[in-house]
Amino acid sequence: MIALPDLSAARIPAKIDTGARTSSLHASDIERFDRDGHRWLRFLLDVGHGLSEPVVVEVPRADRRTITSSNGEAEQRPIIKTQLRLGSQVFAAEFSLRDRSDMKFPILIGRSALRGRFLVDSGRSYLQSDADERRKLLK
Repeated sequence: MIALPDLSAARIPAKIDTGARTSSLHASDIERFDRDGHRWLRFLLDVGHGLSEPVVVEVPRADRRTITSSNGEAEQRPIIKTQLRLGSQVFAAEFSLRDRSDMKFPILIGRSALRGRFLVDSGRSYLQSDADERRKLLK
């Protein structure tokens, strides 16, 4: 369970994916617009799982990149930078925005966000979640 404190108060289930370079965040209804001469994005953040109500988010766009998905398809995706809380650490991370409604996890944490901060134990789950969250999620 992670948090994106600048975007939502909810704790959000996330999957660690060391095979992915860039992290990915579920977003729908993505719109580009200009504000004060800068590129911004507006999107609907819906972390699902009954954890919180969908919220409209407006953030500066950091970049636009070609991202290759796990099935080998390349697509242009907008990139945002926001604070990520994983365990006791809070740090800036980049996320590509994509509709992940067909995925089990609304957030995928890639290796760029993890590098130099965490070691991954592929045989364990929810190690950075508190005990109550772990019990609920592993039922």
